[in-house]
Amino acid sequence: MSNAGLVACELPWAKEPVAGRTWVGPGAQERYDILRRTKSIAIVGASDNPARASFFVATYLLSSSPYDVYFVNPRATTILGRPAYASLADLPVVPDLVDVFRRDEDLPGVAQEAVDVGAKTLWLQLGSWNEEAAAIAEAAGLAVVMDRCVKIEHARFHGGLHLAGFDTGVISSKRQLLSR
Repeated sequence: MSNAGLVACELPWAKEPVAGRTWVGPGAQERYDILRRTKSIAIVGASDNPARASFFVATYLLSSSPYDVYFVNPRATTILGRPAYASLADLPVVPDLVDVFRRDEDLPGVAQEAVDVGAKTLWLQLGSWNEEAAAIAEAAGLAVVMDRCVKIEHARFHGGLHLAGFDTGVISSKRQLLSR
């Protein structure tokens, strides 16, 4: 099978360009800036199931971040003791950032909902990549982040993650010196 003619986007953690990806997301400084100016996050596709990634992210955001967190799930009434809303339009506030845990085919619709309510950022979780959704959001002036986790990015930028991605339990501005 030939890869001739495929447009690829290089990812910093990937060894090879990812075929079919043409959109280029914000760099680390831009993602940091997005998280710094964010005050509220709506988690679309939030779940009350502890085995789901959205539950884990929600737990982290509620316990370890300064954000006001809202849950969007039309089949739930509460998640983690907080109200769940049927849609972004039902939220009592306009969320700064819409963090999406939905199937690929749902992403353009969620992007349009984020635009319609006036959100500032559309953030698609790890494994989520939809250039149509990105185009919808960017055309309306939203910042877009795809295939990244809000929890991981927040922890990384705020000293809670080791470069390998796990919690070190140590928060310091000093880089650890390793013996050679």
